[in-house]
Amino acid sequence: MSGSKLRVLVVEDSITVLAHIREVLSAQSDIEIVGEAHDGMQAVALCQQLRPDVISMDMMLPGMDGQAATEAIMAHCPTPILIVSSSTNRGELLRTYEALAAGAVEVLEKPSGTQPEGEWERRYVTLLRLVSRIRVITHVRARIAGRPAPSVAAAGMPPPGRRALLALGASTGGPGALMKVLQSLPAPAPLPVLIVMHINAVFSRGFAEWLDAQTPHRVRYAQGGELLRELAGQVLLAPPDSHLIARGGQLHLSHAPPRHSCRPSVDVLFESLAAEIGAGVAAALLTGMGRDGAAGLLAIRRAGGATLAQDEASSMVYGMPREAAQLGAAERILPLNEIGPALLGLSGMAWGGAHS
Repeated sequence: MSGSKLRVLVVEDSITVLAHIREVLSAQSDIEIVGEAHDGMQAVALCQQLRPDVISMDMMLPGMDGQAATEAIMAHCPTPILIVSSSTNRGELLRTYEALAAGAVEVLEKPSGTQPEGEWERRYVTLLRLVSRIRVITHVRARIAGRPAPSVAAAGMPPPGRRALLALGASTGGPGALMKVLQSLPAPAPLPVLIVMHINAVFSRGFAEWLDAQTPHRVRYAQGGELLRELAGQVLLAPPDSHLIARGGQLHLSHAPPRHSCRPSVDVLFESLAAEIGAGVAAALLTGMGRDGAAGLLAIRRAGGATLAQDEASSMVYGMPREAAQLGAAERILPLNEIGPALLGLSGMAWGGAHS
């Protein structure tokens, strides 16, 4: 085997899909399949034995499914994982979010036969190469075990102001990061929370439902027309393929062109909040690829709002937060486990709401 080739472990129980993947990858001179697994247990064993560069992971597998296999792999032999899954099955969709939260890097819909010729194949190979370059770490999936212990906001954090709203932006690695931040906020949240999360549109359908189930908060997609003054305690996500904008005391949805190839865009939300609420915003930019959100975070800081960015060590991809750091957009750069407590401190409230 050539050491310069990308070594792929393919986990797939469909004979048809496996044959197609085999055909696609065999046509790439710089890629080789080092192993094939047909169930989760075999996937974990082969990962430990072969140490591939990247794993192509199906979700619906006999015995140990793809979600459980991903959790085991990320806990015992961390390897970049591309999920190849169906977006039409609700159970598979929820397992996909679980796998992303457990450390899988990206997700691609299974070939449907309806895409233009060669499109799925090009996308699959591109994502495999991209995912293989992501640094992954040991990641033990922690489930909710009651309310987390209160934490003190990081030393040096500006004193709490009259904040009116919390805002979060995330991309690659975002499902797990958002889950952890929301788990660290009391329910109901002391302030409205608005979120932009980049996720493949065909997989976004159940993401709010999943986040709702993983955290103590009621989470839903924004519909447009909500009054900002009536959103206390609510967590709202920008819906698939729509920008979320605050203007005139309301939330609006827009199909304006993408920013940084993203719709919804973190920049679009953050810039609207800077103009609408200014110093009343506390915002955090979390793990993600690209630069979306950095300029918007800077706009919030210039308007007097409080701004945070996730640090490199705890980010799956230190892209968006790095751009924010380089622009001077973030007042504080914090590890993921400190961002929720810091936002809580900035809201001027502690655990137990108004009680001391």
